[in-house]
Amino acid sequence: MTTASPVEKARPALGDGLVARWRSVREALDKPLASYYLLLGSSLLLLTIGLIMVLSASSVRSFITYDDSYAVVKRQLMWVVLGLPAAFIASRMPLKHVRRLAYPGFLVALVLLALVAQFGVVVNGNKNWLAIGPAQIQPAEIAKLAIVLWAANIYAHKERRLKELHHILVPVVPGLLAVIALVLVGRDLGTALVLSAIMLGMLWVVGAPLRLFGLSLSILGVGATFLATLDTERLARITHFTDPFKDYHDAGWQPAHGLYALSTGGWFGQGIGASTQKWGDLPEAHTDYIFAVLGEELGLAGTLLVVALFFTIAYAAIRVAMTTDDPFVRYATFGIVVWLLGQAMINLGMVLALLPVIGIPLPLVSYGGSALLPSLVALGLVIGFARREPEAAAALAARRRRGSTGLSASPRR
Repeated sequence: MTTASPVEKARPALGDGLVARWRSVREALDKPLASYYLLLGSSLLLLTIGLIMVLSASSVRSFITYDDSYAVVKRQLMWVVLGLPAAFIASRMPLKHVRRLAYPGFLVALVLLALVAQFGVVVNGNKNWLAIGPAQIQPAEIAKLAIVLWAANIYAHKERRLKELHHILVPVVPGLLAVIALVLVGRDLGTALVLSAIMLGMLWVVGAPLRLFGLSLSILGVGATFLATLDTERLARITHFTDPFKDYHDAGWQPAHGLYALSTGGWFGQGIGASTQKWGDLPEAHTDYIFAVLGEELGLAGTLLVVALFFTIAYAAIRVAMTTDDPFVRYATFGIVVWLLGQAMINLGMVLALLPVIGIPLPLVSYGGSALLPSLVALGLVIGFARREPEAAAALAARRRRGSTGLSASPRR
């Protein structure tokens, strides 16, 4: 008779432990408030990481430009102070009020983009900024949120007629194409691609035929290539992005130094504040290429954490979209996921030299109030949608009742 070795005896226990942990995770995800807490926690953690990395990545430039290492992060903190209350208000706003703002918001976005086309400020070769007094805003970032809510509101009204292609396309596609055209007037190809992704995502979720996507992708590919050929700098980025070291001292400078930053980070990074690339070698270290500085200072662990947080937001938001009975919530939530996750993937692909450099910031992490404020409002809306799920709302109401009962039952002192 043979006896089991200690290793063999430990295997069932180890397997049982993994199964028990998986079951506990599944039970936690099945709870009514799981989506709400996943969205809230992931968003706040990304925002916190973003503030830390903006402080680190911008400190050298801030000191050289403003004689204050905290000048840029102070501005970002100001936008956070404005954005968090705006996100809270958005999360508590009744759906009927959100939908009433859809058309006015879309019209305001169109007007602002038209003003940019006429009176815009050129920054880094793109005419996509509008000066309002001492401040400058980027209306295209506001337009991302506006078109999602506008399209979701129209599709919710047409819920029963979306089997007809005409109702899928009109007026959403002409309206979105008008927004994209105004953005392209300012030569902002990167933002135009994000807006196009939002448009395709909205068409997919309402059930547009697959042949339409093939045609749309072909048109977008040809159009983007044609527009790139009109700009020698942009064309050089496209032709060298797969191997930025071929043109190291010109078009490949930024992506090459981004790869340097990521490669020196190792598993756990050089430590917060220890980046060497931010000392001038890496352009836009605190905006478009902040992920490279993050990888250098926090390593592979930090980059994987950021990626995991974005996918957590997408997972929780899609759960909300799939379980809701309200068509507006479903379409708006999915549009916001396509916008934020799509933009994040484009930024990461750009930093990893898998895509050309097209000047797209990393949502919630990169510096920039024009991008941060609409993103926080959008996430506030989705968090509000998660709170309004029937089971989640019942769980919150029960928790409030237990809290008030416990408070009233406590003895007086």
